[in-house]
Amino acid sequence: MPTAHSIRLRTLIETGLAINSELSLDGVLQRIVEAAAQVTGAQYAALGVIDPTGTSLERFITHGIDEETRATIGDLPTGRGVLGALITHASTLRLQDIADDPRSVGFPPGHPPMRTFLGTPIILRGVAYGNLYLTEKEGGAEFDDTDEELVSLLSAQAAVAIENARLYESATTWSRQLESLQEISSALVGELDLPRLLQLVVERLRELIDARLVAIALPVADGLRVEAIASDEPNGLLHQVFTRASKAGAVLARGRSERVDAVIDDPEVSQDIARQFGATTGLYVPLLARDGPIGIVFAHDRRGRDPRFTNADLRLAEHFGERASVAVDLSRRVQRDSLRRVIEGQELERRRLARELHDETGQALTSVLLGLKAVETAEDAPAALARLRELVVATLQDVRRLAVELRPKALDDFGLVPALERLVETFTEATGISVEFESQLGAERLQPEVETTLYRIVQEALTNIAKHAGARRVSVLLVRRPGVVSALIEDDGLGFGRDEEARGGIGLAGMRERLALLDGKLTTESGRGTGTSLVAEVPLP
Repeated sequence: MPTAHSIRLRTLIETGLAINSELSLDGVLQRIVEAAAQVTGAQYAALGVIDPTGTSLERFITHGIDEETRATIGDLPTGRGVLGALITHASTLRLQDIADDPRSVGFPPGHPPMRTFLGTPIILRGVAYGNLYLTEKEGGAEFDDTDEELVSLLSAQAAVAIENARLYESATTWSRQLESLQEISSALVGELDLPRLLQLVVERLRELIDARLVAIALPVADGLRVEAIASDEPNGLLHQVFTRASKAGAVLARGRSERVDAVIDDPEVSQDIARQFGATTGLYVPLLARDGPIGIVFAHDRRGRDPRFTNADLRLAEHFGERASVAVDLSRRVQRDSLRRVIEGQELERRRLARELHDETGQALTSVLLGLKAVETAEDAPAALARLRELVVATLQDVRRLAVELRPKALDDFGLVPALERLVETFTEATGISVEFESQLGAERLQPEVETTLYRIVQEALTNIAKHAGARRVSVLLVRRPGVVSALIEDDGLGFGRDEEARGGIGLAGMRERLALLDGKLTTESGRGTGTSLVAEVPLP
């Protein structure tokens, strides 16, 4: 007849064999829990796996509690009371009565009564992976040294199983991360559409860090605009603009990644924006290029019991942020290069047209005018010839004006200041608006592309003033300072509101595009009835 010792030994051997054949971690741990209950004679057994942070339980596998009782108890324990003591202090604990221990916090309603207790840590190479718990030894007896020894053997097997599962999970995770990074790197080579690239980044990052929401926002004139978003549920946040006075704006300005465990406790978080995104936790990674921050990727709420992100999540987001930065920077450079070529082509074409109008068409009209003058001196010249002469004179004036508007010859021959002096003079003659022009550039000419850009900015500004401002006086000031040249155009007209500027109906977008090609910027100040000030700045080498 088999002895109790032989039964226990056979149980341990069978458990070891079963563990080696079981592929599922939960299946392995369930076999260990059942074996622990069998070899110790415990009515109830459980195995808690500590999460990687070492603060709470990520798995809790039980034996001896039926589904109805489990449903009555409700949520599984998270690691408080006696269970929490084992997590904090990884050493074996034997109790005659759980309720007598000062660390006990009692049981929830519907929980079966438990008195005797044996808890053993699951440790491998000094790393605590969890604990094995046993209660209610048969016959009301206490757990003894033999029970403790047997459970320790099973705990060692559990530690190996958990470590192997985590190593496999880690290897699988790294493989997925590398595949995603490779996919994005390949897309950078072949994909020219920036929105699709950014959408790929947020979708892959969301999968890897298991976030509820991941988005990328890029700076615009009045804030940060959401350019790509991946989330659990459809929402209207794509292309929404939110203020830079927010956590994302602060992180972007600092250029350093940050992790927020509770957005409600962070003073930089705009709670209105947090409510729009339904955020409780956050991860913020700036997109960095050679010239500084160019956008931001942010995530909210890790899925699962703990919504907080880890440092590993932050590092992974930074890797994805690097790819997104390359995509944004490359796209902008391609756009700027394309725009530069378009504008250079326009200027070349304007030069050619201006030259043809001035040299060919203008000379032809002049010849016609001289021929008409000869006819007019004849005694029988009809009055119609005089009217025709007036028409040709007017046409010649229009051609000359058009040639100047296309490409003033003075800009190429003499520089920016003489060209603007002529432009201002022509503008006043045509509109009756008084213009005060002053230059503080000095005698040295600027680079041709800088002169062309500033000339076009002033030209466009004067055109807008004539069309929209209702102004009586205008001032134009050119100033050169160390490393920068600026043009200030002010008028006393009607001004405009931010809504008009946002709609782009007053020509500011074209000005900004021209200035952006030279890394310049346009600053505007205006209001209803207060006039308008425009400052165009271009850096100098």
